[in-house]
Amino acid sequence: VDVYQAGAGTSHNMNANEVIANRAIEILGGRKGDYSLVHPNDHVNMAQSTNDTFPTAMRVACLWLLRPLQDALRELIDALAAKGREFDDVVKAGRTHLQDAVPVRLGQEFDAYAAALRKDHWRLERAAEALAELNLGGTAAGTGVNAHPDYRMLAVERLAQLSGLGLRPSSNLMALMQSMTDFAHLSSALRLLALDLIRIANDLRLLSSGPKTGLAEITLPAVQPGSSIMPGKVNPVIAEMVDMVGFQVLGNDTTVAAATQAGQLELNVMMPVIAHNLFHSLEILANAMRVFTERCVRGITANRLRCRAYLEESTGLATVLTPAIGYERAAEVAKESARTGKTVRQVLVEQGVFSEDELEVIFDDYRPLTEPGRLMLQQDRG
Repeated sequence: VDVYQAGAGTSHNMNANEVIANRAIEILGGRKGDYSLVHPNDHVNMAQSTNDTFPTAMRVACLWLLRPLQDALRELIDALAAKGREFDDVVKAGRTHLQDAVPVRLGQEFDAYAAALRKDHWRLERAAEALAELNLGGTAAGTGVNAHPDYRMLAVERLAQLSGLGLRPSSNLMALMQSMTDFAHLSSALRLLALDLIRIANDLRLLSSGPKTGLAEITLPAVQPGSSIMPGKVNPVIAEMVDMVGFQVLGNDTTVAAATQAGQLELNVMMPVIAHNLFHSLEILANAMRVFTERCVRGITANRLRCRAYLEESTGLATVLTPAIGYERAAEVAKESARTGKTVRQVLVEQGVFSEDELEVIFDDYRPLTEPGRLMLQQDRG
């Protein structure tokens, strides 16, 4: 049944009712189409309406599709966290506004990626909790007309057993028939996840740019030849794939949002297109994260010499001297370094701010510069 059809999912529901009825007829020894034995409306659809079965099916399907997505997300988080531990000793130049900034550790960058995705996982959990509430038994308008009084509790209980999901009946069946915001909640959580994935993928593309004329602080696994004309070129194809999937999810979310606000009075008839876009996002995000983890993140290596070289050339090192020499003097040193191409250390020695021996002590270990605290010198250089 085509997604773009008469609204609310009636075509889908009746197609399912007819298939179920005919299969029941076969089991009973009858002839398909002889609805005197089992009728699609009178029997299969008893105590039901498209308006409560279709959103119920959407909720169950979303919860099922969330499982592989959440598994893939957890694996990606673990892989990024593992790289955070592996690269914890790699001190490098930080960058803000794509300009030199204070030192950071490569491991800290990957830890931050994992932390952002943990928040996305938490948001998905909250969305799943809302989707476990069902309006099954509300029938046509959420009033429950033509449904047995016990139907709602019995049907949801049985559906929970069959699905293995923690489903529960809603306290207000009409509200879930009118409002699709639980689906918009999930879609928005997927959108935020996509935004983080796009950002992380783009960072990896930037950090691995080169190999000779870019940053080249990390190396991504080579997956395929990157050019039909330039021999030896290798592109960050997996990260590029993640970007494109993320863009598609953003578009899907826009459609879900438009359809969510299109409900009128007792029913939102735009459910098929909401389901179509949500299922698409859930599927492609799960696949993208799995491939991203397996064929990109786990194989990333650090170019330690390049990281060290950029760090020692960074004008951001002047910042860590501010507690000792003051902001204005530190700014002069940074500007002189940028103007002449000399390192901050060279400028400091030439200007007589510090001796070589003092700088050896200050910069003996760059790691403390990546943690909370201030550079403290015995002699006041202010």
